[in-house]
Amino acid sequence: MEQGDSSEGRISTQLNDGVFLIGIDRPAKLNGFTPQMLRGMAQAYTAYEHEGAARCAVVYAEGKHFTAGLDLPKVAPHLGSDSLMVEEGEIDPFDLRAPFRSKPVVFAVHGICFTLGIEMMLAADIVVAASDTRFSQLEVKRGLMPTGGATIRMVERAGWGNAMRYLLTGDEFDAATALRLGFVQEVVEPGRQLARAMELAQHIVRQAPLAVSATIGNARRALADGPDAARAVFGKTQRDLLASDDFQEGLKSFRDKREPGFSGR
Repeated sequence: MEQGDSSEGRISTQLNDGVFLIGIDRPAKLNGFTPQMLRGMAQAYTAYEHEGAARCAVVYAEGKHFTAGLDLPKVAPHLGSDSLMVEEGEIDPFDLRAPFRSKPVVFAVHGICFTLGIEMMLAADIVVAASDTRFSQLEVKRGLMPTGGATIRMVERAGWGNAMRYLLTGDEFDAATALRLGFVQEVVEPGRQLARAMELAQHIVRQAPLAVSATIGNARRALADGPDAARAVFGKTQRDLLASDDFQEGLKSFRDKREPGFSGR
């Protein structure tokens, strides 16, 4: 699926052996996001959530840069809303409001990755960055504050002082710093980021989908409502998994010393 025309940018999607690829495509404008692209991301995430054959998504960008952020003149009229071009019932790429996605997302970033690029990747599960990636949460330089989750997740990952060091200055930081602060999980040679993200996604695809979803859901519950809330559903969640075909397949594959073939049931 492709969304929109090239002048306003587009978001492409493709299903490849269980991996749902989401491509950001406006390289002539450094992949700066227009309203059309924001709508396209929400639609792509929603399509991924409802595609039964998709077990993991990979988000990547065409061209030399991941994204320079918002195309501010085009997006400014929409910035005061409570959601950034996400309609009711759709999956929010920034993972800030229900309904929440139940399946994993891996990001591959490179070149410039500014503002909403950081916020979307922090809303994902795993991020692979090229070693030459340049990051900046620079809203304060434009008279704005980040509203895609940076004020929440940068503090969660890096602690107050480390987060404010970059939120309050808008300074750039490199991939090594992003790794140290927990914003990315792996740093690879430039040009290798998408291949490595695909490797990780394919590894996730081979795991039991119900267990993967349950793991994401319980971790999200712990962050939102605290450890006690997550512990309170351990037993029920595990009982549900024990009753699944996937558990039986996992048990049989363990006994037979073979790779499992999970159905997601």
